[in-house]
Amino acid sequence: MRGALAALGGLIAGLAALCVAELVSAAVRPEAGPVTAVGGAVIDRTPAPVKDFAVRNFGNDDKLVLQLGILALLALFAMAVGVASLRYRKVGSAAVLVFGAIGALAAVERPDGRVSDALPSIVGGLVAGGVLYLLAGRLVSRPSPDGDPGTDGTSTRAAETGDTGDTGDTDGSAGANPGTFDRRGFVIAATAAAAASAGAGLVGRRLNASGAAEAAASRRTIVLPAPSSPAPPIPAGSDLKLRGLSSFTTSNKDFYRVDTALVVPRVDADSWRLRIHGKGVPRPLTLSFRDLLRRRLIERDITLTCVSNEVGGPYVGNARWIGVPLADLLREAGVKPPSKGGPADQLVSRSVDGMTIGTPVDAVMDGRDAMLAVGMNGEPLPFDHGFPVRMVVPGLYGYVSACKWLEDLELTTFADYDAYWVKRSWSREAPIKTQSRIDTPRPFASPKAGRVPVAGVAWAQHRGIERVEVRVDGGDWNPAKLAAQDTEDTWRQWMWEWPATSGSHTLEVRATDRDGDTQTDKRVGTVPDGATGWHSVVVAVD
Repeated sequence: MRGALAALGGLIAGLAALCVAELVSAAVRPEAGPVTAVGGAVIDRTPAPVKDFAVRNFGNDDKLVLQLGILALLALFAMAVGVASLRYRKVGSAAVLVFGAIGALAAVERPDGRVSDALPSIVGGLVAGGVLYLLAGRLVSRPSPDGDPGTDGTSTRAAETGDTGDTGDTDGSAGANPGTFDRRGFVIAATAAAAASAGAGLVGRRLNASGAAEAAASRRTIVLPAPSSPAPPIPAGSDLKLRGLSSFTTSNKDFYRVDTALVVPRVDADSWRLRIHGKGVPRPLTLSFRDLLRRRLIERDITLTCVSNEVGGPYVGNARWIGVPLADLLREAGVKPPSKGGPADQLVSRSVDGMTIGTPVDAVMDGRDAMLAVGMNGEPLPFDHGFPVRMVVPGLYGYVSACKWLEDLELTTFADYDAYWVKRSWSREAPIKTQSRIDTPRPFASPKAGRVPVAGVAWAQHRGIERVEVRVDGGDWNPAKLAAQDTEDTWRQWMWEWPATSGSHTLEVRATDRDGDTQTDKRVGTVPDGATGWHSVVVAVD
């Protein structure tokens, strides 16, 4: 019984740590909470192959899985410390402080860490240590004055007062009337601690939510101006509208999300500022969100791709973006690309959560539609996709171009600075590779024999798709029908009518871009600069 109650006491102490930390984080910032801080530290230190495994197997739920894992480990740790506190009360209580120290260290060592970020974990750890010490004291066995336990096991004065006489690391109770402890006092103290902790957590959660509500309110007031350069209408025939085929335009809610943010930043557009500075910037700029909206805006259909996208993977999507041409801002600041004598060859974009992304200066100033996007599919950017401002650069994987929640642009060189992912074994430069995917039929589908539409999408941003071919069971390649091309910066749908025969078959697809380069059949993983290989599906035709 005492062991189970001790484990419960440890859990309550852990609950106290998290809830008090949540309350304190409301006075600091939500990202300073211990679970978020530790989770962020885990992400920062995760090897690229492990990170790829998480994205591949858990998709958009990878962060939820990480947080649940951290909570599960915390619960096990708390229960173990709770049980240990039966014999080593002071040591057990002090061990809880270790959790607080780990959270504090993780918080301040994050890329955007501040000294104040340590406060939630420290205060939470101190409170948890006190709670565990109190609860463990109620479980210490003490003999009655006459040598016999009272009727409820709590008749001794020590039990009534909670004074255990603890003078060392052990409780001194080994062999002394086991089972005689302040059961009623433990229940009362545990209930009070759990209730107070839950109350603190709820208040902290509400206070943190109020800041998010202000950011949401600022987003609701935004009316995007009509772009000076609107996107042309999507050509008829760009969307083949086949069942199972990805739609040409990806809705905001279906657009993939891959980033390291455990807590999605909620930035108030009214207080947001962007700074442009660095090497070879004679006229640094500081811009507000309203400043951007007053500038020349362009609207473009652009397909984005994550470098973590495996062959045939889902991390690619097409949207209509509205934003300020990035090259215009850089020229206004006096920036020259290295091809024209400028000293900086890397543009480092920084997010409000500390993420850094390095982009070649020549790429954003070579005439492509690189922009600071403020709108997505006709509305202000969703929070998940970078509100209020993000970068969009056609033709480059997101980890070298698509900084979300942008707040700073610094001109530097690749020799002087390695951005976040480059420090983790990814390439400095990463143009998107030509890829294609079979959307229908799905793997292990069972279509009927006869004419079966095989369809999917292909992409080679900033080059365009010239040809798509499909083959069955390693046979000859068959040209697929291509949907109308919108622009070279968007994906392209394709379809081939397969005269399917009964049995198990393997379908493969490959694409050729407008530079004449055809996808290689060599399967390579995503690290360090994107996957290669032909996508294939196996089906069983009835």
